[in-house]
Amino acid sequence: MGDEKQPDPKGYWRATLRLTLVLLAIWFLVSFGAGILFREYLDASYSIGGTKLGFWFAQNGAIYVFVILIFVYCFMMKRYEKKFGIKDD
Repeated sequence: MGDEKQPDPKGYWRATLRLTLVLLAIWFLVSFGAGILFREYLDASYSIGGTKLGFWFAQNGAIYVFVILIFVYCFMMKRYEKKFGIKDD
């Protein structure tokens, strides 16, 4: 009886908002930053599989990072739901 945790919706909201902003910032840096802003530098400096890195990020990398961020978001939201007592699964 004493083990039940009281839900903390304000803490849950703060953590969710912080996670969302961090993931959006990462997505922006990868898609807009690496694919557009820093493309010339990345093209001149690095390559992946014979393709210039800036071009690779513009064509493929941003999509891969976006999919990874979706999985990170799902994983972290499950942790937050347990931590803040929102869901009992």
